[in-house]
Amino acid sequence: MRNEIQNMIQGVTKGFERTLEISGVGYKASLAGRNLSLSLGRTHPVLYPLPEGIDAKVDKQTIVTIKGVNKTLVGQTAADIRALRPPDVYKAKGIKYAGEVLICKEGKPGK
Repeated sequence: MRNEIQNMIQGVTKGFERTLEISGVGYKASLAGRNLSLSLGRTHPVLYPLPEGIDAKVDKQTIVTIKGVNKTLVGQTAADIRALRPPDVYKAKGIKYAGEVLICKEGKPGK
């Protein structure tokens, strides 16, 4: 209960923020009104409607910053966007959190 009140106070005074990095050839993001348009290697762009109380900013088409006053909603929105194309364990391409360390697996040994 105490943490929830502290989070509410911090949300109103400072706000909460999560940053996502998009890596991969042709993977990019753009903001179209209240929709986040993501090109993630599919035949069509993926449109993600932003919930009320959440703002997004796109830098250099590969960095998406999610901001809001509700810590839970910011985290859930970032997790939903990341789930659209989680990082590949072999090539490390996809959507990951800023500062997330990915351990890449080796492929099959060649002949």
